[in-house]
Amino acid sequence: MNAEPIMKPYVIGLDLGGTNSVFGIVDSRGDIKATTAIKTQGYNNVDDYVKASVDALKIIIDQVGGIDKIKAMGIGAPNGNYYNGTIEFAPNLEWGHDGVVPLADMFSKALGIPVALTNDANAAAIGEMTYGVARGMKNFIVITLGTGVGSGIVVNGQLVYGCDGFAGELGHVIVKENGRSCGCGRNGCLEAYCSATGVARTAREILNTTDEPSLLRDLNPDEITSYDVSMAAEKGDKLALGVYEFTGKLLGEACANFAAFSSPEAFIFFGGLTKAGDLIMNPIKKAYDERVLNIFKGKAKFLISGLEGSSAAVLGASAVGWDVTESAK
Repeated sequence: MNAEPIMKPYVIGLDLGGTNSVFGIVDSRGDIKATTAIKTQGYNNVDDYVKASVDALKIIIDQVGGIDKIKAMGIGAPNGNYYNGTIEFAPNLEWGHDGVVPLADMFSKALGIPVALTNDANAAAIGEMTYGVARGMKNFIVITLGTGVGSGIVVNGQLVYGCDGFAGELGHVIVKENGRSCGCGRNGCLEAYCSATGVARTAREILNTTDEPSLLRDLNPDEITSYDVSMAAEKGDKLALGVYEFTGKLLGEACANFAAFSSPEAFIFFGGLTKAGDLIMNPIKKAYDERVLNIFKGKAKFLISGLEGSSAAVLGASAVGWDVTESAK
């Protein structure tokens, strides 16, 4: 039993995002030894996606000595169900939005190793708790701001999964009555406003409904991204700064509500939108302080993930991989 970690010193972590799928081979210290990536979209069905993933993985698996060196694989995915190893009705996945996809089982059969799967934001939370700014914390919420808005909630040192594996969908809390349509099929969700795509939607709406001058007017409105908004805001563009004020206010108010049920030590923000730094964080903190219950005031820290790129989710997914082999013994 003690010899097995030496014989199989690595696990594979997969951060399966709405745009890209990033794979890492990770050792027990959390060092990522090799990485590769493919586009998540563009495949007609999940079988094609798994085949493309395995083809890409084979190259880096060979780099570390072959599949005999790999103990297991962990996956962090949108709408991932830890209990069943499935992706279920994921709105941002072309091949995963119409039903239940047994992705863990498919990868296990293709690679011949144990595979576990969890929600992508839960994977990021595990990564932060193990390797990042949440080390030593037992109560915190990770909020991922990417293609969508996800959350990983840790209470008393344990991830909250609920009765069905789907607890912690804070991105689909309704923040605007009769608001924007969301990919989940409802209207007014936090994700529809505070994801990277939501930020771009806000910018387009303001451009269409005001005559306010802006650097963004030089761009094709349909092609504006959250990165464009960030670049304009950094140059002092008033309209772009207003987009971040609006977005941060909604996030801060939502966090004030979230504090009421788990009283977290910290809110940790992860994902592309955090590159805006204080432009997004200051409005979040201001709105939170204005709205949070008095008993929670001044208690929660507001932090940005210190893990680079997709490392938090890759490392978190790999931690799930270590756990599946332990539970399988």
